[in-house]
Amino acid sequence: MTRSFALSAIAIVLALGCGSQGSGNGSGTGGSTPGTGGATTATGGATAGTGGSTGGTGGSTGGTGGSTAGTGGSTAGTGGSAAGTGGTIAGTGGRTAGTGGTTAGTGGSTGGTGGTTAGTGGRTGGTGGGAPPAGGTSGGSGGASPTGGASGGGPSPSAGCGTPTSLQSGRASLDVSGTSREYILALPSNYDPSHAYRLIFGFHWSGGTANDVATGTIIGGPYYGLQSRSAGSAIFVAPEGLNMGWANTGGQDIAFVKAMVALFESSLCVDQSRIFSLGFSYGGMMSDEIGTEMGDVFRAIAPMSDACYSGGCKASNSHPIAVWMAHGDSDTVVPIADGMTARDKFLAKNGCGTQTTPVTPSPCVQYQGCMPGYPVVWCEFSGGHMPWSAAPDPVWAFFSQF
Repeated sequence: MTRSFALSAIAIVLALGCGSQGSGNGSGTGGSTPGTGGATTATGGATAGTGGSTGGTGGSTGGTGGSTAGTGGSTAGTGGSAAGTGGTIAGTGGRTAGTGGTTAGTGGSTGGTGGTTAGTGGRTGGTGGGAPPAGGTSGGSGGASPTGGASGGGPSPSAGCGTPTSLQSGRASLDVSGTSREYILALPSNYDPSHAYRLIFGFHWSGGTANDVATGTIIGGPYYGLQSRSAGSAIFVAPEGLNMGWANTGGQDIAFVKAMVALFESSLCVDQSRIFSLGFSYGGMMSDEIGTEMGDVFRAIAPMSDACYSGGCKASNSHPIAVWMAHGDSDTVVPIADGMTARDKFLAKNGCGTQTTPVTPSPCVQYQGCMPGYPVVWCEFSGGHMPWSAAPDPVWAFFSQF
């Protein structure tokens, strides 16, 4: 069977399964996984969600999801970046690699000790260095909070720090090898060009749109519930997929991500050591592909109801990356076995063992023996193909520990 026929078959299965499941306390999702077309609304419980291509404003003001602080300095490499022009306001740009990484100290209030060098990064400039259907329970004791062992370290400011930016919040386009790609940018309301911000990418599901992510139509508010929890400490981006998905044909979606990273690092004040990605369904699959191809650029990913359908997770980039994953145990759109296959790739990549320790919230577990600073957390909840309603708080806590 050819690859194109196989992807078409997957798209048909995923499209048929979109929005067909829902259980627990809230609403189903719209649009779910590969396949094109509009989003479908499912009902389930007292709180209804919407899945259309446009969302209302979403999200409530959440509390901060704790952070695991660590001690230890960091030494960033030198580099430099060069951005070209293209698109409506942006262009593509290169990146001159240097040496870098983060030297970590102890890992947070509940984590173990770290004291290891967190990979190489180098790259560009600077010195220093919810809501829809609930699957399972979100409360209860689940052991310690997940920690990365090597968290701490100062920021690694990008080349755009210290310079006023021409970029603004809202939709914009970017030329990537002759193809116009779009994204929605959300800068903190009090954006300070001298402060290095986290950069968080939120990828939409099949049949969904960047606007769905930016307005928070399916889980916890804008950007999968993380924007309110960030309290102005992060820059958020919602990229627009081709044909409402992330097939990554010929690596075109990874090329889009690399172009966006180069643009934002050169035009905004970004902490290059704290770049993250998350997404549900096809968006989670795109995060998986980022994790396997760009572990030296992204610090952590949080894919939900995912699998290696956006390229097979076959990249040769061996750099470890911290991973938080969630998957419903009765998912008939993206079988949990496929999610486990993706998980196992990161367990191998991060040198993890097979033993686990419970972490909050239940039923999440963290694998033991992983490289310090590169934990893998797996949350197998009771439910179908849906974003886990308990996800926003632990995902924010997972990202903010670094």
